[in-house]
Amino acid sequence: MVKAIWHVLVVRMTEFTNEEQRILEFLRDSVSGGERYFRAKNIAKHLGLSSKQVGSRLPKLAEKSDDVDIEKWGRARSTTWKVSPN
Repeated sequence: MVKAIWHVLVVRMTEFTNEEQRILEFLRDSVSGGERYFRAKNIAKHLGLSSKQVGSRLPKLAEKSDDVDIEKWGRARSTTWKVSPN
């Protein structure tokens, strides 16, 4: 049983690039602290990435992530993303 769970975790981790893993970890931590709305530039600032690096990955993460639910929420100057725990 433990072996099967470990295998799933290893396979799951390799589905994501290093940057995607960092973004997901940031989102999970922030959501658990009560935050729900994010902009790529703010995520990028916390992670030392560019807004473009984050913004281009969020739609992909919205499809791939089982940890958090990511949806495009609004668009003003830049897109706002609503993130909820799964």
